[in-house]
Amino acid sequence: MKAVIYKSTGSWYIAETETGQRFQARMKGIFKLDEITSTNPIAVGDKVEIELENELEHTATITKIHDRKNYVARKSPHNKWQQHIIASNVDQCLLFATLKNPKTSLGFIDRFLVSCEMHHIPAIIVFNKSDLHGKKEDERLALIKQIYENINYTILPISMLKKEGLDDVKSILKNKTTLISGHSGTGKSTFINHIIPELEIKTLEVSDWSGKGMHTTTFAQMYNLPYGGRIIDTPGIRELGLTNIEKTELSGYFPEMKKVLQECKFNNCQHINEPQCAVKQAIANNLISFDRYQSYYNILESLEK
Repeated sequence: MKAVIYKSTGSWYIAETETGQRFQARMKGIFKLDEITSTNPIAVGDKVEIELENELEHTATITKIHDRKNYVARKSPHNKWQQHIIASNVDQCLLFATLKNPKTSLGFIDRFLVSCEMHHIPAIIVFNKSDLHGKKEDERLALIKQIYENINYTILPISMLKKEGLDDVKSILKNKTTLISGHSGTGKSTFINHIIPELEIKTLEVSDWSGKGMHTTTFAQMYNLPYGGRIIDTPGIRELGLTNIEKTELSGYFPEMKKVLQECKFNNCQHINEPQCAVKQAIANNLISFDRYQSYYNILESLEK
């Protein structure tokens, strides 16, 4: 029987069949013997085959995992040599960000975008809490929009408090499977409660002493949208460690750098101190944002040798 994984809590999973039936499912033991480089062999969004264990108790065994078309992963917080798959088989990613309370850095945004580019997943950035913006934040957001829209990313300013800009986001989600991510406190759960009110996902205020959001979602979980499509709610991410990426590959995941890579003198140019570097020349000509280049440099430095 075909099913899709809607929630993972460690050893047990919630699987939904094509007819909408839900089962508590667990892996067949043999999967644990496979050579899997991730900390979670099964992720939310995985398409699987299940066999019923007990129809009355709605339990089943997962007998097969179908190949993934893509996935979004982060470095495992427990093992830096392994990755943790956040979700699989997604059509797009929606990153919630804020300029205030808490502040989302461009470095974090760029790490997320690199992760999406690695697996050819379109990414959209939603800036929530526009109601908190003063002149400084409005100018900052205008600059951010210019940087990212110039390289074909969509930036959507919204205010959950004033219910502004929400229809634009809802229309993007229709009939697609969308992973929703971001720091805790950026309004992910509030947004999901707005579009699926019956969920009543728990929300918390941003911590006064740290200025950071507090985690309200413990496990990734997928929900069906009432107007068509699915969303995957993920735990708030404070750090996003990238895995399975070589230093020489990184610039290829920055679209604006990818355009000029062939013009560098050296094929293995890392765009730091090499002569006749097309990327550095593009920065000098204001064709590549220095903020984006700074993110590239910081990510490059963080990658394991």
